[in-house]
Amino acid sequence: MLRPIRIRLAGSLRLVAHSLSGRLLLLTLLYVLISEAVISIPTIARYHRELLDTHIESAEIAILPFTEIGGEQFSPGLRRQLLMRAGADAVMLKRRDQRELFLVQGMPEKLDRTIDLSKPGLWYEIGEALNCLFMGGDRMLRIIAATQIPRAETVEVIVGEAPIRASLLVYSERTLLVGLLISVVAAVLVFLSLYFVLVQPMRRITHAMVRFRENPEDPSRIVAATARRDEIGTAERELAAMQRDIYGSLQQKTRLAALGAAVAKIQHDLRNILSSAQLASERLTAIDDPVVKRLTPRLVASLDRAVSLATNTLRYGRADERAPERRALLLAPIVNEVGEAVRLATALSFENRVDPDLKVNADAEQLHRILLNLVRNAAEALQARQNGTISVGAMRENGGVRISVCDNGPGVPEAMREKLFQPFATAAKPGGSGLGLSIARDLARLHGGDVRLAETGALGTTFCVYLPDRT
Repeated sequence: MLRPIRIRLAGSLRLVAHSLSGRLLLLTLLYVLISEAVISIPTIARYHRELLDTHIESAEIAILPFTEIGGEQFSPGLRRQLLMRAGADAVMLKRRDQRELFLVQGMPEKLDRTIDLSKPGLWYEIGEALNCLFMGGDRMLRIIAATQIPRAETVEVIVGEAPIRASLLVYSERTLLVGLLISVVAAVLVFLSLYFVLVQPMRRITHAMVRFRENPEDPSRIVAATARRDEIGTAERELAAMQRDIYGSLQQKTRLAALGAAVAKIQHDLRNILSSAQLASERLTAIDDPVVKRLTPRLVASLDRAVSLATNTLRYGRADERAPERRALLLAPIVNEVGEAVRLATALSFENRVDPDLKVNADAEQLHRILLNLVRNAAEALQARQNGTISVGAMRENGGVRISVCDNGPGVPEAMREKLFQPFATAAKPGGSGLGLSIARDLARLHGGDVRLAETGALGTTFCVYLPDRT
């Protein structure tokens, strides 16, 4: 019958020791008890000193009549009675030129301990009190103290320690019991305060984290932050924001997975259609028309690039980008090719400010895609603006080439800047897919470089592409 009780008790103790609230309760009790002990020990020491002072005062009162003129007329029996009332076995009064000894029955054979009350200091009093509590018993004490008796320097009292220790034990027990009661009450109050202020909110946050982890795609599991302005409130708000970001990322990845599945399904048919268009465009070269002859090579190149992209199943679907095949390229012709595509599709002005002799170490097709995405992004920003201008410049910098794509558009909104390079972050923009900037950055990072927003404002926006010579 006792075994189940012991098992439950052990389980309860483990729960208390390993739970945050249990540890808080134990630590609160421990710290309050330590504080109570720090307060109680000096109090007990002070009471011990008061007991000794009482014996000194009683002894002084007992011998005072014998120190005056005519005191020798009192009988020895009266002396013994007065000293016995004072609780002293012997009293010795020290004067400058003599010592006076007052005995009850006779001088004790052995003095076990001498206590000098003229020595100042709390530590001395604590040491004597603890010595009396733990080492005392039937010892004989010699207590030395300064005296108020005229023409006397000190008074020494010889007393038995037993009554002093008994009184000190009673006082210590009462003090410790009261202190223990105060400690328990204070610990419970502190624990309840901390529990409701800290532990319970933390438990709620922990529960919300566990519940969200079980199904992060359920928006109802996002923690509802309170209006608290302390650290707990900050933690709740940050957790809610983080969970919303995770939920948004998962939704975005779901959309990307769906996009990949859709692209994988249409890739074969799209490649066949583009191949047919490619064959038809090659036959255009036989037409003897200057305009056709000028536009046909660009049309064929665009179809070749489209077939290649379809064959690779594009990006953000189920296929990864291939590793770049890097070589030294003249940058200006690639920029001209991108600019021609913009001129054919829009009425915007395009300026190629790249030095004709500047070379860049990159994959030709991927560099074209980087610049085309950035330029199309700029063109989309200029749709509602007349006299829109896009310019591309480049310069060598830190062992690589920095390419700048500038426009005189309205600038990137503040709310969109943090998520500018995330897929679909700008999909709500008219004519935009939300993938251009993300694709451009991924391709640049495959080269060991990066794409960043250099500056934006009411006068326009500049994106910078950095491609190092070697990775």
